[in-house]
Amino acid sequence: MDDQNKNLILASALSFLVILVWFLLFPPENPTPVEGETQSAVTSSEAPPPEVAAAPPSASAPVQAPNLPDAKAPRLAIETPRLKGAISLMGGRIDTLSLSNYRETLDDASPNVRLLSPVGSGKPYYALYGWAPAGQLGYEDVPGANTLWTVETGQSLGLGRPVTLRWENGKGLVYRREISVDENYLFTVRQSVENTTGQTLRLAPYGIVARHSEPDTIGFFILHEGVVRQLDKELEEIDYDDMPDMDVVPREAARAEIAQVEQNGWIGFTDKYWMTALIPQPGQAFTSVVKYVDEADIYQVETRLPVLTVAPGETAGAETMLFAGAKEWETIRKYQNENGIYRFLDSIDWGWFFFFTKPIFAVLHWLNGALSTAGIAGSMGWAIIGLTILIKALLLPLAYKSYSSMAKMKELQPEMEKIKERVGDDRQKLQMEMMNLYKKEKVNPAAGCLPLLVQIPIFFSLYKVIFVTIELRHAPWIGWLKDLSAPDPSSILNLFGLLPWGVPEAGSIFAIFSLGVLPILLGISMWLQQKLNPTPTDKTQAMVFAWLPWIFMFMLGGFASGLVLYWIANNTITFIQQYAIMRSHGYKPNVFGNIADSFRRKK
Repeated sequence: MDDQNKNLILASALSFLVILVWFLLFPPENPTPVEGETQSAVTSSEAPPPEVAAAPPSASAPVQAPNLPDAKAPRLAIETPRLKGAISLMGGRIDTLSLSNYRETLDDASPNVRLLSPVGSGKPYYALYGWAPAGQLGYEDVPGANTLWTVETGQSLGLGRPVTLRWENGKGLVYRREISVDENYLFTVRQSVENTTGQTLRLAPYGIVARHSEPDTIGFFILHEGVVRQLDKELEEIDYDDMPDMDVVPREAARAEIAQVEQNGWIGFTDKYWMTALIPQPGQAFTSVVKYVDEADIYQVETRLPVLTVAPGETAGAETMLFAGAKEWETIRKYQNENGIYRFLDSIDWGWFFFFTKPIFAVLHWLNGALSTAGIAGSMGWAIIGLTILIKALLLPLAYKSYSSMAKMKELQPEMEKIKERVGDDRQKLQMEMMNLYKKEKVNPAAGCLPLLVQIPIFFSLYKVIFVTIELRHAPWIGWLKDLSAPDPSSILNLFGLLPWGVPEAGSIFAIFSLGVLPILLGISMWLQQKLNPTPTDKTQAMVFAWLPWIFMFMLGGFASGLVLYWIANNTITFIQQYAIMRSHGYKPNVFGNIADSFRRKK
């Protein structure tokens, strides 16, 4: 192998090592669970022209009576197989919501994940709806953040049990809000106003999701946390820490980014696994607002629908949707396909390699479903192995060419050593004779680099999938591996649980030596695979390559066990493929023998 190609392989390997070091030094943090991993508030948007409604009033500075503490306001229960919470009649806010199928930790006694929390809790996070006045109407004529609604129909919100809230302004306008919920996480909110006055009136419905103060986040660069919104064809992401830097909009009394959506859009807050999003009906034009209120430290998103003109004796309204729940691929895809929510699957953070991550997860999800339906325990772990087999099968033509070239290179190593001894330190002559040897034997030394270069984006795409998709969260495999999205919990420091003491905590400097079963198997699999590859003639490069399996073993020890499982399966299949291909070309690998004599011609 000439210096140029050796350096290419070495640079690729060392680049990979640098990235691994980065992951070690700046790992994703596990934040302390808060009551509801998300919290909220209310404000408004750019003061509109005369024919457009005014911005909704700020919840941080309520203007409507009665100004009661939210905790004491009457409530309406929400209960479905997957959700449990309440609607506060103060403002008609959906402000308490827990996810019945998800717990904070693996412990059966752990509380359910809480998504929304009311005003008065540690970090309020809620959805609020209302009307913005236009024309001759004022804020006292429309319901807002502190309006006390009454229940017109329904005793609690559940499947097939919608509720209707009612409020009269005392001047001839009757407002109603009908709320329903499906079997998963989608609320439908219909706002209407009945005009019993003798005048034609104008006003506009709006929806707000707000959270008070910046929430606890993972804070890892490969994950987006903050605002995500669809603006017709454009998907936009805004991090929480970027919102205080948005431009001040004086008429909003806040920092804001305002955009017009012609027909397809939605907006919300996304966390690693959970999301709350406002979704107008497909085809509905609206104003999309991202806002930060400095004085109140409130993060907010809004959908403002066009002004409605309501003649005397008429009723007008608008219907929107609210997603509040887990970012499950199958559930979100159903809403995209069946409810027509444009590009809703992109609310999951697929990253720059979306052309890899999307199909990789789709196949992984299908395999997991098929294995689970067949009653196979730990189906997600086996699905990862199945995915690895499929990827290796697709790359087999490339691998065949590469491993054939490696086999030939391995056979040529004695000749290469002789050339090196003969030319000494004359590098120009060494390269020339090496190239002559390759040309004579019809060997392409660069062919061995191709599988490595292809594997790197696949590896990081799978890392992204395992890190961001909720389907891997708390997914068990076998025995001690109860969560494929977390590192292997076993440790060589206590003989994998045989000794009575614990292991260093994650983040500790000693944690790197706390190797689990999977990282050790990874090191062994890389070492075995390396035995089949030609050894670099340069001693320094040879030493670096010899240490790489054991360095990776330590570096990958803190990675998600699902990713380590993929790498072990990949190395094992690669070893089998390479061994078989080399034998088919007349070479018999002697994996455990002396490197210099590791290959010989079959007779």
